[in-house]
Amino acid sequence: MTSIAHLLALILAVPLPTLPTRDTDRAFDRYIAVAEARIGEQESSPDSFLDPIFDSRAKLDAALRQDGVAISPLGATTTTIPGGLIHDWTGAVLIPHATIPQTLQIVEDYSHLTRYYSPEVMASRLISRDGDNFHIFLRMREHKVITVVLDGEYDVSYGRLDASHQYSFSRSTQITEIADAGESHEHPLADVDSHGYLWRMNSYWRFVQTDDGVVVECEAISLTRGIPTGLSWLIEPYLSDIPRDSLRSMLIETRDAVESVARGK
Repeated sequence: MTSIAHLLALILAVPLPTLPTRDTDRAFDRYIAVAEARIGEQESSPDSFLDPIFDSRAKLDAALRQDGVAISPLGATTTTIPGGLIHDWTGAVLIPHATIPQTLQIVEDYSHLTRYYSPEVMASRLISRDGDNFHIFLRMREHKVITVVLDGEYDVSYGRLDASHQYSFSRSTQITEIADAGESHEHPLADVDSHGYLWRMNSYWRFVQTDDGVVVECEAISLTRGIPTGLSWLIEPYLSDIPRDSLRSMLIETRDAVESVARGK
């Protein structure tokens, strides 16, 4: 590990002195309210259903055909709020020759997500279901300089504009950092001892049937710890890389899983 990486690991290993404040939560809620209003308006018409992360749908389609996946931040890579940072990334992937039902078969398989999303997803299960509304558990692993394991519960709901334009949204209801994950002495960290790697996580998925297959788009909005004064140059790129890389991996793994199932593997 380089000296910079050592320093970064030491800084990130220090727990925050406080939990997210009321001001932090309120600022995140305000950000989410604006984002969900925008997303709801976009999802009200086939013409605006996909988020224009490029200048035009034609540019998006070209990027998907060339690179397979497109990732972009909404505005700056992070938004500073009192006591925390908001990360807002949008990504899209094309699953050639796939259908929306084939895609939903994978993303709704909440008790078996480790088949498709390992090693990021270490465990998953469906807690309850009421029609198109799900309550799920996920154990997530993130690794960049240091490894972090987080247990979370999420409310997930699905809807549709029409058969070719469907969507879902997921909102975290609880996220807990796990110490010594996988060991006999693993245990959840108390809130006051957690490191603030992820406080809240919302994701907004869209599924569009095209002549080429299914375009899957996801906007992921997360809340993490703030950055100690004077260390933005070191920590902010790290904290920005995690949500970007996680979203990219999730989209690619979704594509690969749908293609694998369609081939009967």
